[in-house]
Amino acid sequence: MSVDLDDEEVFEDVRDRVDQPMRRLFAEYGRENAFQFGVGLIGSVVARILDLLPPLLLAVAIDSIFGSQQFTLWGVPDAWLPESQADQLWLTAGIIAGAFLLGSAFHWIRNWGWNSFSQNIQHDVRTDTYDKMQRLNMDFFADKQTGELMSILSNDVNRLERFLNDGMNSFFRLSIMVVGIAVILFSMNWELALIALVPVPVIAVFTKKFIEIIQPKYADVRSSVGQLNSRLENNLGGIQVIKTANTEGFESERVDDVSEDYFDANWDAIDTRIKFFPGLRLIAGFGFALTFIVGGFWVVGEPIGPLSGSLRSGEFVAFILYTQRFIWPMAQFGQIINMYQRAHASSERIFGLMDTPSRIVEDPDAEPLVVEEGHVEFDDVSFGYDDEEMIVEDVTFDVEGGDTVALVGPTGAGKSTVMKLLLRMYDVDEGAIRIDGADLRDATIPSLRQTLGYVSQETFLFYGTVRENIEYGTFDADDESVVEAAKMAEAHQFIQNLPDGYDTKVGERGVKLSGGQRQRIALARAILKDPGILVLDEATSDVDTETEMLIQRSLDKLTADRTTFAIAHRLSTIKDADQIVVLEDGEIVERGSHEELLTEDGLYAKLWAVQAGEIDELPQEFIERAARRRSQVDADPDEIEASDDD
Repeated sequence: MSVDLDDEEVFEDVRDRVDQPMRRLFAEYGRENAFQFGVGLIGSVVARILDLLPPLLLAVAIDSIFGSQQFTLWGVPDAWLPESQADQLWLTAGIIAGAFLLGSAFHWIRNWGWNSFSQNIQHDVRTDTYDKMQRLNMDFFADKQTGELMSILSNDVNRLERFLNDGMNSFFRLSIMVVGIAVILFSMNWELALIALVPVPVIAVFTKKFIEIIQPKYADVRSSVGQLNSRLENNLGGIQVIKTANTEGFESERVDDVSEDYFDANWDAIDTRIKFFPGLRLIAGFGFALTFIVGGFWVVGEPIGPLSGSLRSGEFVAFILYTQRFIWPMAQFGQIINMYQRAHASSERIFGLMDTPSRIVEDPDAEPLVVEEGHVEFDDVSFGYDDEEMIVEDVTFDVEGGDTVALVGPTGAGKSTVMKLLLRMYDVDEGAIRIDGADLRDATIPSLRQTLGYVSQETFLFYGTVRENIEYGTFDADDESVVEAAKMAEAHQFIQNLPDGYDTKVGERGVKLSGGQRQRIALARAILKDPGILVLDEATSDVDTETEMLIQRSLDKLTADRTTFAIAHRLSTIKDADQIVVLEDGEIVERGSHEELLTEDGLYAKLWAVQAGEIDELPQEFIERAARRRSQVDADPDEIEASDDD
């Protein structure tokens, strides 16, 4: 179902906590890929040095082979050089060809190094971010949109890869070129080199101003694209509701609104960027024109102002070529800064997510939980999703190993919350929960959840086959065990009738199956796990009465020798439980067997009367109290998730 998205950046708080994200990126992930970094850097240095040789050799050729100057090459003794102009020409051409050939090889080495460096970091960052995210508390996911999280794992991580590959590659390539050309120009003619460098400080000031303006705009872009992804993901997930409610036009307008926000934010950044780069080119062009004019007059014997000495034609040609190669890279640094700012905004969000604290922290001294009897104790347990209101308060009950306990009560009473505390999806605020005498907080989380089997009323199937979904979590199960679990869940017969049996693809979220079929597969998954303690949260809510009877018969066999917790609104499914715990407003108000609770004529008896169709016989006070509970749940957005579960 579609819900309104918060206009504020949902990750603004975590971004503010991140200090120097790019430095942290290189410190935590760059060291592991130092070899690839070194290969890329060495390749860049050598490739660019070789790229600088042809213009220098061209200057030598113009002034010596075609002019009157003596033929010389840097670092080569004159005795080794040929005397004839033809041989000198062949030697020069050979060196130029060799420089291009060897340069191509080092360009490949450079590209391999940077691509490998960026791809490895991209992979590591994405997997680490996902691993951290999936270990966060459930309340984190209640506050965040799925599309926003997908934006971080996909778009933001990809932006890092683009900077680490294209940006880093270009940075070192241009840095080497700028430094190398500056050295060559100053060695050839320091006066003309100073004139060629006139645009450099102007470009530096212009670029600094660009950074100050563009950085907050890129942060707005990242925020708006996350909001857009969230809206699209939300609507696609609720497409059935949209169609049945005939609200396609309404949702199209909402997508149009959030897309408009993204358009405005993105265009604001683009508008700044497309003004910046032509400005850089204009400054660079001015420097090139200035060098050409001053050098041209100097070559023809009319040096401007205080310039003295002579400038040869070959040197002037080399200056023009090098100046063009020097000024344009200076302008291209703006592109690198542009990529850096994008990567900086993305890395803030990535590390902000990775730094999100978890309310559940495993004790370093925690021991694996071993369930022998399945004795469960809730000892004065209280819990609230925030510090203001308790959802569960002073809950105390004891379950002997092998017993079946049913939790019943009105919507929003806290039944599912109690079971989530047992699964340690949340930690209790007060009191303790123990299994066979061991406090859950003293046990490792994986061992706890391995010994618990949980079937939720909100059945989720992964994209894949029926077999893969039954095996999920018990990946080493053989085919015989899978089939046996399906039979106990009354799923085997309908699975056999599917086009490919157990190898039938269920579609995304199991969309190709009915609600009852999905629920039976989820039940088979729990049965296959063979847990020491079983939690059934409305496990048969989506099946028809006849199928429920068959499943219930199988569950009676399954729960005969293991501790079982069952949450049910259909009280007929739990009337044979060893103990029934009745919750109201997060507190235990009754407990006992079915017959005992009916005799007490309390809340349970009235709920039983409702399901028996005896509404006219219910007291007015009970009806008014039910109406108040319902209105409180509907009025409090924070209670929506709990009421849906409970």
